[in-house]
Amino acid sequence: MFSKSKINEPAQKPAESKPASSENRLDSARPDSNTGEFKAQAPKAKPPASVLSTDLHITGNLKTTGDIQVEGTIEGDIRAHLLTIGEGATIKGEVIADDVVINGRIVGRVRGLKVRLTSTARVEGDIIHKTIAIESGAHFEGSVQRQDDPLSGNKSAAKPAQTQAQAPAQQPAAKPADAKQG
Repeated sequence: MFSKSKINEPAQKPAESKPASSENRLDSARPDSNTGEFKAQAPKAKPPASVLSTDLHITGNLKTTGDIQVEGTIEGDIRAHLLTIGEGATIKGEVIADDVVINGRIVGRVRGLKVRLTSTARVEGDIIHKTIAIESGAHFEGSVQRQDDPLSGNKSAAKPAQTQAQAPAQQPAAKPADAKQG
């Protein structure tokens, strides 16, 4: 027990000399910003998820690097690290998160590394994912597409889809020309 208190006491003393350690953190933060992993390790205590209660109605976009638990209604896009949609929640917009757990209703596209639709989920829109789990009883209307990087790869995937939509429009114009020649 004495060794634990001795370990804790020196840890408190460097905490008092934060200006010196802050300079060291700033110097080490520059290489860490390239990897992204060390940024997550710098704050030792992870902040709790932001909870949006059932009586809350938001019109607008939400963006955070943290976690969000939605119990109310949101009309807008959401970007988060971990997004949990409660059973009574409704989201009308695009959802982008590393982890998405859907218990409620989403009308719009879902993009996530890990997407989970529970038995109470109702999704009306496309899901772009790396891994997906759909429980029995979940309601889903849309398409499912697997991508290795669904968080950033979707923007490039949308452009070829528009190009393909334009290509069939040009083909019928060529067919009447063939008919005139034959």
